[in-house]
Order: sequence, then structure tokens, then C-alpha cells
Amino acid sequence: MTLNSLEDVYKDQLQDLYSACKQSLDATTELGRAASDKELSEALIAGSNGIATGMDKLKSLCATHDIDPEGEHCKGMEGLVKEVHAHVIDADFGGDATRDAMAITQYQRMVHYALAGYGCLVAFANRLGLNEDAAILKAQLDETYDGDRRMTEIATGGINKRAA
Repeated sequence: MTLNSLEDVYKDQLQDLYSACKQSLDATTELGRAASDKELSEALIAGSNGIATGMDKLKSLCATHDIDPEGEHCKGMEGLVKEVHAHVIDADFGGDATRDAMAITQYQRMVHYALAGYGCLVAFANRLGLNEDAAILKAQLDETYDGDRRMTEIATGGINKRAA
């Protein structure tokens, strides 16, 4: 697709973020299974639920704009998911807390990618006068920030200390 306008960029990025979420969903679920800390595992499960909710919202927005949510493949998230496997799922660790610390690191990298995507989409929707879209995307952006902050609290609340 030729991107001729901000509306074209907006639609392209809706599809790209949907793809990113789809890819990160399985990786987040795997991280949750790999975590030994109960609070971390529960937070990652909540993260998976949040990603699924975001996918539903993105799919609905794509339908509103007559585009296929599957119309794009996010290579950026593909790389981040490969990192999850290389640095957590398929890696060897000397202790559970060390694995948990790395799981948080990799999860937050995926989350920060999603934060950038949602933030840009909110700005595009606002500029295009798509107020309802902007409100939906902003709510998802806020929930994603909340999940990121929770991971930081879990890391600094004990996992990093135990891993040290």
C-alpha cells in the first residue's frame, strides 16, 4: 500500500500493532509459564489478558476502517519475540530469580514497543479527528503503562535483589 496521507499511516499502524500484539501474546504466555515467582507469573498472565483485550479493540477499529487486521506483519515484534526465546525460554539459568529478572527485561521490551505503537496511534487518531478511536486507544495505552509499572515494581520489589 502506498502511504499518501496520515490516514494511510494510521491504518497501516493499526495493522502493524495488531500483528505485534498477536506475536507478543504467545511469548508473554510462555514467559508466564517460565516464571518461578508467583506474583510475576500472575502479572504476566494479566499481561496476556491485556494483550488479548488490545487485540480485540484493534480488530474492531480495523473493521471500522474496512481494513484486515492481519494485513501487516510486524518485523520489529518478531525480533523481540526471538529475543524472548533466546534469552529466557531457551536459555539456561543458575537460579530462578535470575530467569525471572530476565523475563521481566524481555517482557518490558515488548511492552515498550506496544507503548510506542499505541502512543502514535492516539496522536494520529486525535489529529484525524477520530475521537472515538482516540479514546479507545488511549484507554489501552493507559492499561499498557499500568502493566509496565507493575513489572518495574515486581523487579525492584525483590526479584532483582534475589537475582543479585
